[in-house]
Amino acid sequence: MKQLLTFLLLLSALSGKSQVNAIISEFKNPAGKEVLVAAHRGDWRDAPENSVAAIKLAIAIGVDIVELDVQKTADGQLIIMHDEKIDRTTTGKGKVGDFTLDSLKKLYLRNGCGVPTQHRIPTLEEAMLAVKGKVMVNLDKSYRYINECYVVLEKTGTVEQAIFKGDALAAKVKDDYAAVLKKIYYMSIVSLDDAEAFNTIHDAITQIKPTAFELLFKRDTSAVLSHLKEIKQSRLWVNALWPSLNGGHYDDMAFDDGNIKDSWQWLLDKGFNIIQTDRPALLLAYLRKKGLHK
Repeated sequence: MKQLLTFLLLLSALSGKSQVNAIISEFKNPAGKEVLVAAHRGDWRDAPENSVAAIKLAIAIGVDIVELDVQKTADGQLIIMHDEKIDRTTTGKGKVGDFTLDSLKKLYLRNGCGVPTQHRIPTLEEAMLAVKGKVMVNLDKSYRYINECYVVLEKTGTVEQAIFKGDALAAKVKDDYAAVLKKIYYMSIVSLDDAEAFNTIHDAITQIKPTAFELLFKRDTSAVLSHLKEIKQSRLWVNALWPSLNGGHYDDMAFDDGNIKDSWQWLLDKGFNIIQTDRPALLLAYLRKKGLHK
């Protein structure tokens, strides 16, 4: 019996590793045919946002990437939390940076309706262990902590599963993180509403070669949108979360209005191949129907 249990655990570990390796391989291949799905703050509809439970539920849905947010405590510990204040998502009040990790661990996370739950604030290490061998993670709000995050990723053996990002210009990214840049996956954030957007993208491609670009646009009139398919060196990430991030082609247009043509399909037609969503199950179902996801 002991030998059987050991075998099953080994098989499970190998299966998980194979799963995440397939996702990483797709992520690194800008010409890949699969569209990757990122769950915004995990499955926050069924568990508190940025909780370990939300991470695990998102994995169970079948997403490729879980987006999480990084903050730092008073005693220098990295935790998973979107806001700089704990008021909205926990039973406490105040700034994350004013509390030690031990103090924060005594609080409970609130669900999407603001009701306290049994769940606690996870550390970055706990979050990375929850995804290990399963999916990739987009570490939002982590630009200023990249070196510290990298230490945690090395400790947990999850360096290849993490995507860092920032909106700094290429030259600054090189200055800030030259030593670690070649060891990580980095995504450049660019606003297409900026008149210099094309030059910003060009400079990033030539200077830091980001694995992906996260493109933001309040309006869908940017000339860059007509040339996205010419960006062949990097994956293209779009946020379908709310209208101001995607020119009005967002999740709830598909969900509430049933208008997939002008929401997700519009984004796909433009050439985006990573979509961050608040409706991961529905988006996955649509992509699978189109043959764009396993």
